[in-house]
Amino acid sequence: MSKFISILLSAALALCLLAVRAEAKAASVKLEPEVALGAFTGLVEEHLAGILRTETVIAVTSEARSARWDEVRPLLDRFAQNLPTAATVWFMMPDGSYYSTAKGGLTDQSLRDRAYFPKLIAGQEVLGELVISKSTGQRSIIVAAPVFASGKVVAAVGVSVDAVKLAGVVDSSMTLPENAYFYALDANAKVTLHRYQARTFKTVSEIGNESLGDAFKKVMHKDRGGFNYSLNDKKMTSIFRKSELLGWYFFIARQCK
Repeated sequence: MSKFISILLSAALALCLLAVRAEAKAASVKLEPEVALGAFTGLVEEHLAGILRTETVIAVTSEARSARWDEVRPLLDRFAQNLPTAATVWFMMPDGSYYSTAKGGLTDQSLRDRAYFPKLIAGQEVLGELVISKSTGQRSIIVAAPVFASGKVVAAVGVSVDAVKLAGVVDSSMTLPENAYFYALDANAKVTLHRYQARTFKTVSEIGNESLGDAFKKVMHKDRGGFNYSLNDKKMTSIFRKSELLGWYFFIARQCK
């Protein structure tokens, strides 16, 4: 690995971590819901965007453009070791086969059946897709960038972020009271992140009921707002905002007294 690329990787990761720490500090200073919501949204956005930035740096290196695992592996191992969520980094071939830092080499799985596969092969970035990891079985958030050589996609650099561990980073960085919690939903009201890990990747309807799921979907056409609802016979009040970067809806909720 060249010294130049090493410096770029370190800089990209440092920017990501500094932004996360800055958002966490903001949340610890004040506990107003709007402040907590901004910190939660910014922390997650910057963590995932920071991963994508680092991937795009790796994607233009000669090591990645060689489409050879033995060439690119030192870069990806370094990348994996520095991620605070202990995420799995992978290197995918155009046929869907892939190498994984978690496995230390070629896996016996294929990513061809993943919904994001056509997008990567078409040369587009992936940010925020939800999957159950084939390598680890973890509930994962996918961030990936294509690798080009001679005008065509020859590989892709990807990261499977453990959603539960990312939620743990958020929880330890914020100072929410016991009767409050954070969560994020995708456009289908599926939980992407939650303070209570058992709810991760479940839909609102599965956590509550179908009518509650419909109620959430009705308010999620707005970019931001407030929403009162009942869950397990408890009255809840929440505020939310939509992330333009991820398309997710971030919530801070609190049980009413």
